[in-house]
Amino acid sequence: MITNCSGLWRYIIGDTVRFTTLHPHRIKVTGRIEQYINAFGEEVMIGDTDKALSMTLEKLKLGLKEYTVAPCYLDDNNRGYHEWLIEFEQVPASLEEFELVLDQSLRQINSDYDAKRTADLALERLKVHVAPRGLFHHWLKLKNKMGGQYKIPRLSNDRKHFEEIIGLQTQISDPEHG
Repeated sequence: MITNCSGLWRYIIGDTVRFTTLHPHRIKVTGRIEQYINAFGEEVMIGDTDKALSMTLEKLKLGLKEYTVAPCYLDDNNRGYHEWLIEFEQVPASLEEFELVLDQSLRQINSDYDAKRTADLALERLKVHVAPRGLFHHWLKLKNKMGGQYKIPRLSNDRKHFEEIIGLQTQISDPEHG
């Protein structure tokens, strides 16, 4: 929430921020308040996933265009896990290695996620799907959300956006990213 003496009273910006200095006051926007995953008590925020992805991409010398993450809830036979859909600039040679490094990076950054992943206590290792080139752009276009003000939802505690986006894969043909 932001308030100032110029008439902006109790305005909820919807962003999470971190103070970088107190004198003078400076903040860094670290994410959106509605974009998090806490389906299993792991308290993963968008800043966590952005940093884990950055570490992983740097280590494996890869680039990415877009991503989204949703929980896959536990059932009678399986523990829950986080399911990622990523549009890469270039697809990793080994998706298994990418998943392992990304999971390790997220565990290093977020102690709650690490605790739930310890011995697969509450969470199995995350799973990554490779999105065909243009999938996220296609989804935005179908939603009439083109332009700089519209963003791909990165994290969600439900699967609504994830299922909509991944369901469009059959409409996109990209032999390199299929």
